[in-house]
Parts: sequence; structure tokens; C-alpha cells
Amino acid sequence: MRIHHLNCISSCPLGGRLMDGRTPSVLQRGQLCCHCLLLETDQGLVLVDTGFGLKDVRNPRQRLSAFFLALLSPDFREEMTAVRQIERLGFRACDVRHIVLTHLDFDHAGGLDDFPLARVHLMQHERDEATAQRTWLDRQRYRPQQWGGRMHWQAYRAGSGEPWFGFQAVRELAGLPPEVLLVPLPGHTHGHAGVAIRSGGRWLLQTGDAYFHHGEMDVERPWCTPGLRLYQTLMEKDRTLRLANQERLRYLKRDHGGEVQLLCAHDPVEFEALAGRRSGQPAAHPREPARGMA
Repeated sequence: MRIHHLNCISSCPLGGRLMDGRTPSVLQRGQLCCHCLLLETDQGLVLVDTGFGLKDVRNPRQRLSAFFLALLSPDFREEMTAVRQIERLGFRACDVRHIVLTHLDFDHAGGLDDFPLARVHLMQHERDEATAQRTWLDRQRYRPQQWGGRMHWQAYRAGSGEPWFGFQAVRELAGLPPEVLLVPLPGHTHGHAGVAIRSGGRWLLQTGDAYFHHGEMDVERPWCTPGLRLYQTLMEKDRTLRLANQERLRYLKRDHGGEVQLLCAHDPVEFEALAGRRSGQPAAHPREPARGMA
């Protein structure tokens, strides 16, 4: 299984260095990626999260909340949407047969409408909470305007899976190869999940927003920028579960780092190390010369 790493539009939050840890000043806006995965499988292409989509780029005020637009100021570039990067890799939107979502936040599900034929896999609790729109923050983070094709959603119950490195995993996702699993990681949202992919004899676990900064996965001295700590607190649905799952992920990395590689959705350092290019560069067709990290 071949895995492509896509940054599907960076967010540029207020606070600069306080958020990403590498912007020169706190007076500048920072840069956080939206790390999505494109999998080439025998069942067709599988997209893990979608980032922002074409309609978000073209009509952000109609699709996204004014609160998050002001806070995050996404770098809306059409070439960075998942569908445009997939086309640049030589595929078509209709080649994407499945989308597996970590959760339904606006910056993870904005591209759903760009793949109307794809079946969308997610946790049932996430679907139910997102559609209920119970609180003001829910109405800002969950944007039904982005979900045009809900008839293609396939929802899975937590607790219905099998053990996976000490976590409960949902296996046998409908129509997907057994090398792709949903791993419930609630806390950031009630139905938040990771997506585990087995390729080349090793697992890659996309943890979504279970953590935001690579320093949080240090077992001895976990660390996160103050801005991201505050943002995670703002967005969490269950603090106890969120912190407990972060702790479990740290020990997964320590005890099984040779078998499982972790990544999160918004850390540009992790993205650049795995993709081999700057987070602001779209994926390149194999025939295109790669500019890399120079």
C-alpha cells in the first residue's frame, strides 16, 4: 500500500510562535498544517481526512464560522485542497472510493463534497454529536454546509472491535482492506478516532487531534506550546479522556515505536519529516522534480 502525505490547507493562528513553536514572533500568525493521507489500495484510493475543500476556498464566509476564520485565518489556496493534489498526482476525484474521518471538525471534513461518490467512514458517536449541534461551539466547529453527501456515511459503534496494541480498534471497515482500522480516541470530540494503516510491515497511526505538537509524545517530559495547550482546552469535549489517551499514545510510542509510527493532524514538523517537503508545497506527480526541504 502506497501512502501519500497531503497538507490540505494550513491554518495561520493568532499567536505565532506561541502556537507553532517556530514562527519568529508572537506578533506574526503561525502555521499549522492539516495532515491528510491518501492511500493507494486494491479497492481504489482511500483518503484519511479531507482538510478544507474547494467550496471552503471559494466561499469561506458561507461555509465556516466567523469565529474560526478570525482565529485561524486559513491559507486558502485551491492547489492545496485534497482534490487538486490528488489530480496533480495523476488521479481523478472519482478514484477516491472511501474517506475515513478522524472526526467532523470543519478543518477535517471540509473536502467531503469534492468526493461525492466516496463512502465516508466515521464513529457513530461522532456523527450523532456533530449533527445534534447542541452548543454554540458545536455550531462553530461542526459545519453541516460541508456535508452534502450524508447518504454515503458508514458509522461504527465504539466497543465493537478487537484489541490493537492495547487499544480497542474497529476492524473490517466496509469495503476497505483489513490494513485500515478505526481506533477510538475520544476526548477532543466524543467520537474522535485515530486511523491505523499497515504498510511495509509497519503501522502508521494518524491520531487526528488527539495531540497537536510532537513534544506531547515525549514520555519523560511531554511538552506543548502554550497556545496549542489553550486551544486544545477550548476544543476538548472530555478532558479526562483526552489526557488519558495522550498518555496511552506516549506509552504506545515508547513500547512499540518500532512497529507503530504516530502522527497528528496539525504539526508541520511531523508533516515535513514524513512528506519530505515543506508544508506549503502541494504533492508532486512522480514525474515532477521534487523541491524537497531545501
